Amino acid sequence: MKVDFDSRTLYFADVFISEQKTIRQVASKLQISKTTLHVQLTKRLPNIDNIRYREVRKILDKNKKEAHMRGGLSTKEKYKRKEIK
Repeated sequence: MKVDFDSRTLYFADVFISEQKTIRQVASKLQISKTTLHVQLTKRLPNIDNIRYREVRKILDKNKKEAHMRGGLSTKEKYKRKEIK
C-alpha cells in the first residue's frame, strides 16, 4: 500500500490546527503516536506548506508555555483524588 506522505502531513496539520489541542490529544484522536505526529508537523510540514507550519508552530509554542500550568493542575487533581479514597 502506497501512502501519500504529503497529503497525510497536511491532513494532520489541518486536524491539529482545527482542534487547537496538545500533540498528545490530537495524536490520540488520530490513533497515531505522538512522536509520529510531532515529526510530521515539525520536520515534514515546513517543506510542504510554510503557512500551515507557522500556524502549527504558534499552537506548539502556546502549548509549551502552558505546559507547566497543566502539569500543576494535573498534580493538584491527583492529590484531590487520593484524599477522597
